[in-house]
Amino acid sequence: MHIVAEKVTTFVTRPSPHGPEILLFEHPIAGIQLPAGTVEADEPHADAAAREAREETGLVDLPIGRFLAAVTETLPDQLYLITTTTRVYARPDTTSIDWASIRRGMPVVCNRQGPDFCHVTFVEHNMEAEPAYVSYQITGWVPTTAITRQVTRYFYHFPYHGHTADTWWVDTDNHRFRPFWAPLAQLPPIIELQSWWLNILRQSQTAGWDSA
Repeated sequence: MHIVAEKVTTFVTRPSPHGPEILLFEHPIAGIQLPAGTVEADEPHADAAAREAREETGLVDLPIGRFLAAVTETLPDQLYLITTTTRVYARPDTTSIDWASIRRGMPVVCNRQGPDFCHVTFVEHNMEAEPAYVSYQITGWVPTTAITRQVTRYFYHFPYHGHTADTWWVDTDNHRFRPFWAPLAQLPPIIELQSWWLNILRQSQTAGWDSA
């Protein structure tokens, strides 16, 4: 049986005199992104969407999210997601050295695969530097039961009616994020892997979602 990882993406919007705006955030090393994250074990995806939206934007007065779509995809060759937080072993053997771990939902590249273990690499890049560079890396063996190429992503829309500044700071996930509102019709460049997500919002906008 194939294990399917579950992810959520949240679109937080508000009306403005110049048209609807969407809430993005600037990651200190990974660029401009949409609020998104991993569904935890036994967590309903609606709850995960609300949790990720709160954690990554700092907004505690969000409305109930509206489900837009679910998209299941197979990741490209060699790219996997960790399905459960796992130790990383020096050899394909659970009795070997295991100084590091990779948490649930993190992307890894599979370098070599056996029947019970996969040799993987997790890399974190600093994309804000010029040139970009690898700031952190873990390489080792993990159980094949802890990885998958099948991912279902759930998309939710949160039409926000509260009042905020145009930008602010949020400390979360061992980083300091800068959320900010951007015109939906004139967005800054977000990270490449997320660009297709906005098609889901645009399709629902055409179908008539209420951003006011």
